[in-house]
Amino acid sequence: MIAKTKEDIEILREGGRRLARHVHMLAEKVAPGITSAKLEKIARTMVEKDGDEPAFLGHRDRKDQQPYPSALCVSINDVIVHSPASENKMTIRDGDVVCLDFGIKHKGLYTDHATTVIAGTKHDPEDLRLVRGAHEALLLGIGEAKVGNTTGDIGHAVERFAKKNAFGYPKNLSGHGVGLKVHEEPHVANFGAPGSGEKLVEGLVIAIEPMFALGSGELFVDSDGYSYRTKDGSRTAHAEHTVIILADGPEILTKE
Repeated sequence: MIAKTKEDIEILREGGRRLARHVHMLAEKVAPGITSAKLEKIARTMVEKDGDEPAFLGHRDRKDQQPYPSALCVSINDVIVHSPASENKMTIRDGDVVCLDFGIKHKGLYTDHATTVIAGTKHDPEDLRLVRGAHEALLLGIGEAKVGNTTGDIGHAVERFAKKNAFGYPKNLSGHGVGLKVHEEPHVANFGAPGSGEKLVEGLVIAIEPMFALGSGELFVDSDGYSYRTKDGSRTAHAEHTVIILADGPEILTKE
């Protein structure tokens, strides 16, 4: 989406604030013993209370055979993205690395946001490094989201960080445009050469989302047809913000 009116920008800002609040509250609920299904219920209740709609529930891209069955994605440990909270039957354990990926539709416009947290008190140092790395790389990518730069500049910043820190990263998943739909052009890969890809223009709304693994980053789709797992069983982390590119630089929409 290219936001051209002040009204659209304000709708995106308000939707982003609401979504950031939801994700923050869900992250605080992550603890040993809670189920993905319970987090799904909490997420839907919060959105309904605000009079908004969950973005992912019932969503179907052109390649999808079935609509997505969940409002919230709760992807744990070696699952990097897209695990449906309503169906995966997961109970969170102490030390689990838990990614929460959520989106809402507010007054017709979509925002998308993800964070990764570690449940309980059993925090492996490598898991901590991984989670912090995903969030740090997100900020580096956002820093390149400027008018006149390209999607390749964003991807290069993320890829350079991944290689410096020996993180694996998948090449078959990416960030994306967002706003009028859940997924729009352009693709915003987590790798690339400076100056390559699509030019970034004023008003462009994109979701930037580094995804890292402690192993190779090679993935397969699980038997549920949705969840992406690492082939080597290594743990993963994912961080995402919706950003609008303005004349004076990038603005994170999904913040409280």
